[in-house]
Amino acid sequence: MDQIIEVASVIPWWGWILIALTLVAVKDVLQKKHTIKHNFPVVGHLRYMLEKIGPEMRQYIVANNREELPFNRSQRSWVYASSKKQNNYQGFGTDQDQYAPGHIFINPALFPYAVKQDHPNKSQPDFLPCAKVMGEYNGRRRPFRPKSIVNISAMSYGSLSAKAVESLNRGALKAECYHNTGEGSLSLHHQHGADVMFHFGTAYFGVRSKDGGLDMDKLVNLTQKHECIRAIEIKLSQGAKPGKGGVLPASKITPEIAEIRGIPLDKDVVSPAYHSAFKNIPEMLDKIEEIADKTGLPVGFKSAVGKLEMWEELTDLMLSRNVGPDFITIDGGEGGTGAAPPAFANHVSLPFVFGFTQVYQIFARKGLTNRVVFIGSGKLGFPANSLMALALGVDLIHVAREAMLSLGCIQAQVCHTNGCPAGIATQNKWLQAGIDPVRKGDRFNNYVRTLRKEILEITHASGYEHPCQMTMHDVSISMGDNNYTAVLEQIYNYEKVPVPFEGMEALMDKVAVT
Repeated sequence: MDQIIEVASVIPWWGWILIALTLVAVKDVLQKKHTIKHNFPVVGHLRYMLEKIGPEMRQYIVANNREELPFNRSQRSWVYASSKKQNNYQGFGTDQDQYAPGHIFINPALFPYAVKQDHPNKSQPDFLPCAKVMGEYNGRRRPFRPKSIVNISAMSYGSLSAKAVESLNRGALKAECYHNTGEGSLSLHHQHGADVMFHFGTAYFGVRSKDGGLDMDKLVNLTQKHECIRAIEIKLSQGAKPGKGGVLPASKITPEIAEIRGIPLDKDVVSPAYHSAFKNIPEMLDKIEEIADKTGLPVGFKSAVGKLEMWEELTDLMLSRNVGPDFITIDGGEGGTGAAPPAFANHVSLPFVFGFTQVYQIFARKGLTNRVVFIGSGKLGFPANSLMALALGVDLIHVAREAMLSLGCIQAQVCHTNGCPAGIATQNKWLQAGIDPVRKGDRFNNYVRTLRKEILEITHASGYEHPCQMTMHDVSISMGDNNYTAVLEQIYNYEKVPVPFEGMEALMDKVAVT
């Protein structure tokens, strides 16, 4: 032993490095799993290291402000600054290519809308409730007028961490917006005071029977026990992976998640690609009416868009039976906060603008737009994008990834690995430890209020009091090579149906009542 210690003391520090590299080289040559490491011992490891940190290097060093997807640096910086109440302006003009195809132009009026001294927006510059009421047409016992046109999209506890969900709910309470639970059911983390939209999918988590179906009694009891639940959303499909179920591995199921979702602790849980509670549109309408009748709440559904035949059937049945959903969420194919197979995320379902405009035209043609509150989802959490969606016919905006960014998400794109470095999309306790729900809740509140304020400011610049008044002639899109722009009506060949609006003061009185 003494001899080994004596030899070790003689070897210089660089000698130990050489020995370590030699051992690595021998191991690389002997292994057969990785060809690069075998053919290029030691040096081959650099390839894998660079591959692993490549996205971060491109994000912070290589890519310019407008180059990255899904959200470029300029977009992320605006959310970060807005959520921290920092200066979110930019100097020296725009760095966007305004001639690029698809660039959005809001057409200002020669004389903007004048906000008088006694106007609600003078004292509350972000006061912006929904102009429509969910469940009003269908006579639901507890109709719901959202106090904010910007709300939290479906992101479940399980997909997001407990502290992220709590942060969003605390922020939603301050911002007076509602919080969609996602299909992981209602948890304690959703119950910090904000209005809640209860969302369930094909696995019926939280309202699940022993055989995996929908337990109506559980759903009714849940809504009666928790008055914060103001609406119920049925997930038919989501933009990231429509027609695709999911698996929640047993290794990720904690005792808390098992209790909330009503699932076993020691088994993988499969979410089917289809519903067992209904199998076609007539049955779905029956189920919507049953849920609404037993709970008294507005009921709607969320869907991606592809084939239009079933939307035609839906609207025909709404006319003939005089029933239907109280709201419809159109989820764009560019959306997705969790994990999805690349083929689905990249190629299955239409992006929001293409999908929504086709569905809206069907409803407009049949005179049904007044019955439904339309919700848009899919990278709409920025002022110009929101206003374009509102001009197309959307009534409410759902934000998901933008909400995550406001909490500190760095777009590491590892949501599917349970290794989110910001502690937002992970169940790892250590990674969550850096989240202070009170502080992060304030950040989300600041983001929502800033977004609403800027939507209103541009609305006023366009000559209107409320963005529901925006028309398809108020937004133009750059057409690219021909150096022309076209208004939305020219591009999509329809006119938005006017939304009844009596003024912001009347809206404020109605919001106070509900």
